[in-house]
Order: sequence, then structure tokens, then C-alpha cells
Amino acid sequence: MSNRLTNIAIVGASGTVGTYATRSLLAAGKSITAITRSGTSTSFPSGVRVAPVSYDDPASLVAALKGHDALIITMSVTAPQDTETKLIDAAIEAGVKWILPNEWGYQYGEQAGKDVFFGPAKTATRKYIESKGGQWIGIACGFWYEFSLAGGVERYGFDLGKREVTLFDEGERSIGTSTWEMCGVAVARLLSLPVEKDGEGPALVDWRNGHCRFASFTVSQRDMWESLVRVTGTKEGDWKVSKVPVGEFYQEGLKQMQGGDRVGFAKCLYSRMFFEDNAGRQDLSYGLDNEKLDLPKEDLDEATKRAVGLYEEGWFQKQY
Repeated sequence: MSNRLTNIAIVGASGTVGTYATRSLLAAGKSITAITRSGTSTSFPSGVRVAPVSYDDPASLVAALKGHDALIITMSVTAPQDTETKLIDAAIEAGVKWILPNEWGYQYGEQAGKDVFFGPAKTATRKYIESKGGQWIGIACGFWYEFSLAGGVERYGFDLGKREVTLFDEGERSIGTSTWEMCGVAVARLLSLPVEKDGEGPALVDWRNGHCRFASFTVSQRDMWESLVRVTGTKEGDWKVSKVPVGEFYQEGLKQMQGGDRVGFAKCLYSRMFFEDNAGRQDLSYGLDNEKLDLPKEDLDEATKRAVGLYEEGWFQKQY
């Protein structure tokens, strides 16, 4: 039996992070299958095999996943929970050895996981995979940098159009954050490792039933703001600045959620990582795997330029 993974199935291969994971895995020489809903007409890069399925037909899921070494799940946090469960059941039945569940955030501690609402559900999913005899690896990349910087005050605190910034407390608490590109590269390098130890280097089993943690940058809101000033050719005085206690911002989001405003969820999710317990600093709590995966160092200003580009092209208006 080969000590390397070859065939990778991806749910959400045309989505935000899925696109980058697909591209990097193809470049690494992997055979990629995009699992799609029957009737969709999404286009994929050359070399990607498309497997249409019905989530109401378990047999179609099992058939699509047979012969694959790993399944990567990338879905919206608002996707029905039973969708992931159906995929996990099918993957186990099809003999898929490795499952990367729908994580793509932080390795949340117990309290932070509860405070962002979906922590207990993520924990339950991991335990479910293990109970079925499967193996999982959670991708803990932090928030996506470009998406979060361009995504409005409710995320990293910036309104790029109005040149306004809302600082949580003094804006000096740092969190880990990753670009989409880094997420794709990290997944490809992780799944290109030997499965079992083959010498002194890392192996996939090192992450079995655990998280792979990495970050492009460890930055504060002030670091992001300074980068925006450089990239946009503005001065700090050109920006309207307000400060809010981070706990107050979280509570405001909670009230909005209770009133049915989904912006409140983003406020709670993001601000919670800036609390004094450093929930957004996986490097402090657990350590990062950047070195083990030999991940490249990225340029903050280049990533900020891409974020500004997302905003200017109206990317969010097209998506939501």
C-alpha cells in the first residue's frame, strides 16, 4: 500500500478557500474530484473530475467517494449540519481514510467555542468521525485575511469605502490570520506528506485526530490599519477612528443576532478572538505548524492590496 495520498475529493471546490485548495493540490500532482450537487453547472480547472451527487441519495455519495484517500469539506457555516454528517457517513462507508471536516477557523478553547456558538457542534463532528472509525484533521488557519479586512466593520473593524476604523479597545491585541493562498498551500503540503513516518520529517499521522495550525500573519488591528495606510497612499488622519470595548462590541452583536440580524453573528465571531484570553493566538496556546510544513512567508501589504481589490470590485455584493 502506498505511503502517500493520491486521490482527493473536495466538497466546495469552487468556493472561496476550496478554489485555492484545489489549485494547490493539482499543482502538487494530486488527482482531484469535485463533489457537486446534481444539476449544478460550476466550471472547474482542467484536470478536476466532477462527481454529481444527491445528498438525499446516500448511495450516490458513497459511489462518488469510493477510491479516494481523503475528503476535504468546505461549506458555509450556515449549511445544514446533516449535510456534513451525510458526507462523513458516506466517506467512512466508501473507505476514505482521512477526513478534513468543515473547520477553517481556530482551534477554539471550550469557552471561546461556546461564545462563537458552533464550537460544541465542531467538537461533536470530530467525535462522530472517530466513533465511526474514521480519522480527521482540522484546518485551523484563523480568519481569512483578505476576506475579513474587506468585509466590513463587523469583521476586522474596517469600512474601506468610508475610510473608517473601529478599534477594539486600543486595537493592539494581535490574532493569527491567513490568506486564501496560504490555506491552499498548507492543505496541499499537509496532504503531500508521507502518511506514516518515513525518516525524520513530519508525517500525516502527526496530525491524526488533531488540528493543523498555521497563520500568514500575527497582527493587530493597528498593524492592519498601518498596512492600509501604506497601500492606499493615505494618512492616518484621513481615517475616522472610533474605539469600543471589545466585550461591548460582542454584546452588541449578540443583541443583533437575537433580533434576526446576521451581521450580529459576524460581530460576535470576530470580536471574540480579540478578547483578553488571546483566543485568536493559536501560536501562544498550541503552537503553529508553519515550519513543519515549510510554509512560505508572505508580505502583509501585498495581502492588503488584494483585500482592497476585493472591496473595489464589489466582491461582497456579488457573494451576498
